Amino acid sequence: MPNLPDVVLWSIPAFVLLTVIEVVSYRLHPDEDAAGYDAKDAVTSVTMGIGSIGFDLLWKIPVVAVFTAVYELTPLRVPFLWWTALLMLLVQDFLYYWQHRLHHVIRILWACHVVHHSSRRFNLTTALRQPWTSATTWWFYLPMVALGVHPAAIPFCYGINLLYQFWVHTERIGKLPRPYEYVFNTPSHHRVHHASQGGYLDRNFGGILIVWDRMFGSWVGETERPVYGLTKNIGTYNPLRVATHEYAAIARDVRAARSWRERAGRIFRGPGWQPAPAAAAQPEKAPEPAA
Repeated sequence: MPNLPDVVLWSIPAFVLLTVIEVVSYRLHPDEDAAGYDAKDAVTSVTMGIGSIGFDLLWKIPVVAVFTAVYELTPLRVPFLWWTALLMLLVQDFLYYWQHRLHHVIRILWACHVVHHSSRRFNLTTALRQPWTSATTWWFYLPMVALGVHPAAIPFCYGINLLYQFWVHTERIGKLPRPYEYVFNTPSHHRVHHASQGGYLDRNFGGILIVWDRMFGSWVGETERPVYGLTKNIGTYNPLRVATHEYAAIARDVRAARSWRERAGRIFRGPGWQPAPAAAAQPEKAPEPAA
């Protein structure tokens, strides 16, 4: 197995350069309709990104232990060649689609991913707004290890996926040529994904390829201008609150729940799930008059 680089860390200078270029472009050519930049929001996004790098090192300790054990137990081995690396990227992108989609529809997973959607801006710093509780994401790639992919190849493929997604967090690029838009994730597709309008909610989950969304019925094209953020925005730039606000909301809802069924629903159902209202008590029937 070759010594694979940390793709995200090596890309930080490029992230900084492209962000500066985008900021300058807004200064030179303002767009009143675009969400643009806000200094406090951008600082929060960058802080979340720096924090996620540190916390990822912590969360990866048990993941690496389990992945290594599974790799040693499986008799399969996939060599790391140029063409197998492309297949690994394809499989990882497919699993990323389902990881991403389930993190939108299961509330305890959404509590991790909601961080990335908490900004009401959409620019290259938004790509850096990553969660500090990403322990739930890595288990989706365990099947690759069971099939003989070396554990070191998983973060390498994941890093390439994140690197690709950096540039799609922008309003400065319109729609690209139709063949590219049909196959790959683009800024237009990802603007829809970050929008809070009803018709745009929970759509366009693809990382590198958008064809997964077309195959599994979650694709929507960009028509009206997106409104970014959450359906209920949190209104804070405090990184700690940004990282934990949904977990706190889950804890409040679980404490207030009146049954174990409702507690389970508050954790494992969708973010907007509500228990069915209790049936209204039926008025007692008045006794019939005697004959």
